[in-house]
Amino acid sequence: MATLELFGTLSCPYSAELREELEWQGLSFIEYDVEKDRAAFERMVELTGGGTTVPVLVEDGTVKQVGVQGRGCVVRLG
Repeated sequence: MATLELFGTLSCPYSAELREELEWQGLSFIEYDVEKDRAAFERMVELTGGGTTVPVLVEDGTVKQVGVQGRGCVVRLG
């Protein structure tokens, strides 16, 4: 079974939308809030080649999706 990871934020409605879709499909996934977890943010940026838009769906270490239907939230950490 593939390992799914969801990088998002609690404040991004598109992160919530993708989370709900994965749950509706009955898929197991690990979720990271990149606004609260600096290591997760840095890993997401590495995986996306510098991208800071969430949500990001990763399957077995490969980015499968960024955003939802062309929409996402840009994360800026200080």
